[in-house]
Amino acid sequence: MKKIEEYGIRIPEILLPKNIDVSSWSVIACDQYTQDLDYWKRAEAAAAGKPSTLNLILPEVYLNSPDKPARIEKIRKTMKEYLDSGVFAEPRNCMIYIERKTAFGRTRKGLVAQIDLETYEWKPFSKANIRATEATIVERIPPRMEIRRGAPLELPHIMLLVNDKEDILVGGTGNAVKAKAPLYDGQLMCNGGSITGWAVESEAEIAGVTEAVSKIADANRAADGSTFLFAVGDGNHSLATAKAVWDEHKAKLIEGGADEAALKECPVRYALVEIVNIYDTGLTFEPIHRVIFDSDVKSLILYLADKLGGNVSEVAGAAELEAAVKASSADFGFAYKLDGSQKYVLLETDIKELAVARLQPEIDSFLKSSTKIDGKAPEIDYIHGSEETLKLGERENAVGILLPPIAKDSFFETINGRGPLPRKSFSMGEADEKRFYLECRKLF
Repeated sequence: MKKIEEYGIRIPEILLPKNIDVSSWSVIACDQYTQDLDYWKRAEAAAAGKPSTLNLILPEVYLNSPDKPARIEKIRKTMKEYLDSGVFAEPRNCMIYIERKTAFGRTRKGLVAQIDLETYEWKPFSKANIRATEATIVERIPPRMEIRRGAPLELPHIMLLVNDKEDILVGGTGNAVKAKAPLYDGQLMCNGGSITGWAVESEAEIAGVTEAVSKIADANRAADGSTFLFAVGDGNHSLATAKAVWDEHKAKLIEGGADEAALKECPVRYALVEIVNIYDTGLTFEPIHRVIFDSDVKSLILYLADKLGGNVSEVAGAAELEAAVKASSADFGFAYKLDGSQKYVLLETDIKELAVARLQPEIDSFLKSSTKIDGKAPEIDYIHGSEETLKLGERENAVGILLPPIAKDSFFETINGRGPLPRKSFSMGEADEKRFYLECRKLF
């Protein structure tokens, strides 16, 4: 049998606090609630006076704050204090199987592991084991590098998706370890639900993980020998940042004479992630809808029908339009006002891959060639939730575009064939279901 390292995975040295209190220690990913300062004030209240991952991260609500440098300096200082003052128990050389119960009644299973950044690439049409799912905005990487560069600790909010219909990796690992006492178990703050984690560390347990990964790799191997093993579901820019910091650090190590063995043992080369089965019933994929303002709506719909090879028909109302779009993975709904009358139009297509991958490039093309309306150039916005999208479609010279559900069956195939999806293609669950920081490991 191959070793787990041959698939770009390593067993991390996990750091957890002594006598861990999940409710104050664990906090939601930094890229959530970026416009909601009140949420982060509530998190501060929940963590007050206790060791917490909140003190080890920079919530992105503060990303453009004038005191950002001071915040980053304080984060580094706190990381060192936690390491030096005995906050953490002894490192545990293990992966962790987790079960996250959310406030929405769903249970998501995951496997926390360490991945080799040499096996990841975010650039389009990569043949790497680990690939981005959405277009990476390069400008977002440097500000995040400031935070990771030189940081004593790493905390993961990255979630990787695995194409595993039989659930042999994550679910299979859970079956092997759940009879043991968990490493941690508790309620998460601010409507986060609860979480339980079990160590995956014995030879038999690791062998089971390796065998499952090997089978999945074989099933996802292309004719050219490349393997699409994991897709980045959440935290793509964080993983791209980790890669950029490693590339920068690697260059310094090589310049200093480091050989391949030394490079392989450098902690900066790796990143902690949570692996989730794309078919996990606790993992919901929600489409992100579009609204276009100040556009010639009729021309847009006819343009898209022509480019996507679809048929256009008017429906009676918003409820009928929403139901029709939800019932298909290839149809789009349009809500707009024309001459004072509200219209609801369905565009039916025979698209086989993920619909957003075909739609967004055509919208971009149309908008580039559009003329101004009343002196205003058309603008696009990205909306979570069909209700708000339909409501915005009631404005003059605006159109709400409903996208169909994300088809899990064609997810990996679409990315493998077309490269990363367009920006703002999907959301994995509600905001409160996003990953919470919990496990740590030493970085620099």
